[in-house]
Parts: sequence; structure tokens; C-alpha cells
Amino acid sequence: LETKFKDEDNPLRIVFVCAMWMTGFDVPCCSTIYLDKPMRNHTLMQTIARANRVFPEKNNGLIVDYVGIFRNLQKALAIYGAGGVTGHTPIKDKAELVEMLKTTIAATNAYCAEHDVDIPAIVAEERVFEHTRLIGNAVEALVYPDDVKKEFIRQADLVVRVHKAVMPDPVAHQFDGVRSVLTAIANTLRTPPKDVDISEVMEAVNELLDRSIAAEGYVIPDGVRDGSATIDMSKVDFETLKKLLAGGKRRTVIEKLRAAIEKRLNAMVVLNRSRLDYVERFQKMIEEYNSGSKNIEEFFKELQVFAQELDAEDKRHMREGLSEEELALFDILTKPEMELTEKDKAEIKKVARSLLERLKQEKLVLDWRKRQQARADVKLTIETILDELPRGYTPEIWQTKCDLVYQHVFDSYQDANQSIYAPAS
Repeated sequence: LETKFKDEDNPLRIVFVCAMWMTGFDVPCCSTIYLDKPMRNHTLMQTIARANRVFPEKNNGLIVDYVGIFRNLQKALAIYGAGGVTGHTPIKDKAELVEMLKTTIAATNAYCAEHDVDIPAIVAEERVFEHTRLIGNAVEALVYPDDVKKEFIRQADLVVRVHKAVMPDPVAHQFDGVRSVLTAIANTLRTPPKDVDISEVMEAVNELLDRSIAAEGYVIPDGVRDGSATIDMSKVDFETLKKLLAGGKRRTVIEKLRAAIEKRLNAMVVLNRSRLDYVERFQKMIEEYNSGSKNIEEFFKELQVFAQELDAEDKRHMREGLSEEELALFDILTKPEMELTEKDKAEIKKVARSLLERLKQEKLVLDWRKRQQARADVKLTIETILDELPRGYTPEIWQTKCDLVYQHVFDSYQDANQSIYAPAS
């Protein structure tokens, strides 16, 4: 029973307990305690503490008192807690939570009204198609600029958390409608909705966009790109997008394209850190758009050009006759731009291939990053093979390149078979 009750996915949801299970049993996912026997002092404090453990999606604990021991609780808090009989207490009557929910909803409605979104009208609309249309209009009004979108999502999430905390009290059901509307709008803002189009190309693009999330900063993930990131940006039908842009949901179209580009860009940077300048350019474009210095049409044109450049960069390894991982080494060895002849570049490519082959065949053993001797062996191998670089590399530049290549190998390769270029299945 102990194992089952601690498992959040187990169907066992309620147990009748006494003694040790009341005072010494820790179940973080437990959120509700029902009290039906007199208790006092430390026994009472330890019992109610079963519901105060932190757990994902858990906003508070709920104490249901059947025997009227609230006075004993106040005394126990005075002895063992930070509160007192007349002082602050962490135990609140649920009526306060209901008032908090009302206040939070009112604040969210007022914020939406500032941006021409009437939440009560959407909640009251009973016609399905009209209800959907109003939610779509709300998304269009709140999707731009980023600070408006993020603030709405923050307020909507707060409403949802407080509403969840009020449950299962029946009074919470009178707010189900507004929670549903706010959740629908917030979820759509997080994941831009799919536009209907008869074009096969646009269907493929929309599948990518539906899997993308709205932009919230440009942190490069630690993991590897997944299969959805291999969509060819050159196949985006920009003419069809222009037609959609001329329609009513202009901001939504822009948000979709922006999210797709960001997803693709992040995946590319994971494989080759020399592409970080693309991230800087992309962020600057978005900052200018959010500041209002560029209108939607100008921003769309910039995104179009940027997407085409990104596609060309994604295919550069083929033009150079290299694999993605060989290109990453080649870029480390040649950037910032150096004065190199075609012969020099050919020699550098040969060095990059030779280094990868040697490392993967002999040096990148299991857990090599955890063993000092193995790390030293990898570093020595890098320095030995990079000695074959063209004469244009001064000792200072050569040492810098050795350090950069070692750091790249350390960050990218767990061993010869596990790396960001060959993710584990």
C-alpha cells in the first residue's frame, strides 16, 4: 500500500490511516487530509503537514476538518509554528481563496479589456462557431507584442492555479467557463493554431508549426534536435503566406512563421555553435518588431529573407563536401574569417576528417570525460593532429583553435557512439 499510494499514477487515491501514517509518512503528491479524530500539538502539526509537500501542479494542501479542531490547530501553530493565536497563520479559510479567485479573474478581464478583448462576452456566447471566432479574435489581439502575450499567459495561468486550488468545492464550478476560455486563448498563444490551406506544402509547414511553441527567449537547448526539425525551410510557400497575411489573422501568421524559424535555428546551433550570429540577428529582428519600429509587412519580408539564408546555411555542409560534424570542426578552425587559399581550405578539411576519425576510433572511450587520463589523451590527440594545419596559423591562433576544438569535443561527444550528431535511440 505504501508503494502504491506514493505513486502518482496508481489508481489508489484514498487511504484511512492512523499512527505512523499520520505523523511520519511523506507523500508529496498527497493534497488533501480529512480529520475525523481529536488531535493536538505536535501530532496535529505533523498530520496536517502531510498535505503541504511541494509537488508539480500542486498549488496548496486542503484540510477538511470533521471534528472542529481548528482551535487546537491555532494553539499548535503558536507552539510549533511561526504563527500564534492572534498572529499570522499559514492555514486559511477557503472562502479567502474564492475571493482571491474572483479578484484574479477581474484583473485578467480588465487587462484583456485594455486590448479590446471582452472575456465575459466570450464566456456568455453559446453558439459554437461564434464562440470559436471570438477566441480567434482574442488570440489575434493578444499575440503581439511579446510583453502583452506573456502578461496575458501569466495572468491566465494564475487564474487556472487558483481555480484548481478551490476545487473540489462546488463554488468553483461557477468559474469553469472563464477558466475554459482563458485556457483556450493561452494554449493557442503558446502553440499557434493551424491555418487551413489546400496547398500540400502548407499542410506540411503547418504540421511543423503545430509542433512548435511560441517564442520565449532564445536559449539553445542542451539536447539534440528531433526529427521534426529536419523540415526544409526552402519548401515554405511564402506566396501562400503572403495571401494569409493579407487576411484577418496577420499577427497569428507572423507568429507561426517566427516560431518555425526559431525551432529550426535552435536545432542548427546545437550542431554548430558558430551559427550563434544567426541567433543574434534573429533576436535583433524580433526586438525591432516588438518595439514597433517595423510593421508586419516589413517584418514578414525580413523573416522571408532570413529563412532563405537559414536554409542555405543548413545545406552548406553539402557544398563544402563535409558532414555536419566535420563542418562544425571546419568552422571552428576557419572562423572568424581567415585569409585562406582553396588549397589551405582543402588541407583544413582533411585535418578535420582525420581528427574525427582518430578520436572516434581510438580516444572517445566510454565515460572519457570523467577520467583525467582519457581527457588528457584526447587533448594531446587534438594538438598532434592540428599540427598539420597550414602555415598561416600562428602559435597563438593554433593554441586558441586547439582549446576551442577540445571544448567542442567535450561538449558534443559522450563517447564514440553517443553525441549530438548521433543521438541515442
